[in-house]
Amino acid sequence: MLSVTLKNNVPKKKLAASVGVSRATLYYHPKQPAIDAEIVKRIKLVQVNNPAYGHKRIAPELGLNKKRIRRVMKLFNMKPLRIRSKKPRKKDDENKKDSGYPNLIKNFCPIRPNVVWVSDFTYIWFQGRFYHVATIMDLYTREIIGWNISVRHDTDLVLGCLIDALERTGAIPVYLHSDQGSEYDAAVYTNFAENLKILISMSAKASP
Repeated sequence: MLSVTLKNNVPKKKLAASVGVSRATLYYHPKQPAIDAEIVKRIKLVQVNNPAYGHKRIAPELGLNKKRIRRVMKLFNMKPLRIRSKKPRKKDDENKKDSGYPNLIKNFCPIRPNVVWVSDFTYIWFQGRFYHVATIMDLYTREIIGWNISVRHDTDLVLGCLIDALERTGAIPVYLHSDQGSEYDAAVYTNFAENLKILISMSAKASP
């Protein structure tokens, strides 16, 4: 910023001309840094009680445009606290002994559909809670042929998935493979499969 000291009542127009600048320059004092500093203070006050808030949630709190908040936060390297949700624990699997079902497909390569079905389930965090998604894939086609969604990871989740695959395909596999999770090792699940003459196969513990 140009700094000029006026002496002896020299006209500003003449002074500006003598140093090669416009007259307006002599009056200009940038206000944006001070405004940004004030916004930073207000953002910090919001983050005291809401450390995970980003620019989209801070903006309505301050009654300001979200683009403006995003610019200030980026300029001053202000980042929201990222809170990582804890994974749901499967207490039933702790200190669990081997199921007794061997891995029947370890060195097996199917040459047609509906010979080997492999099953697993995962979870997703959505709107403040976990949802569990069980799937069954045909090992030959690599197609997901059955699925089920639940708020609980229990035997009903995986049994419902198996029933869905049976109904969708109209077929019964030779092998049904999974890990040794308590859901797959439950009597209601294994009995259901064995009554259909399906051979149950399970990976060894700690093996994907």
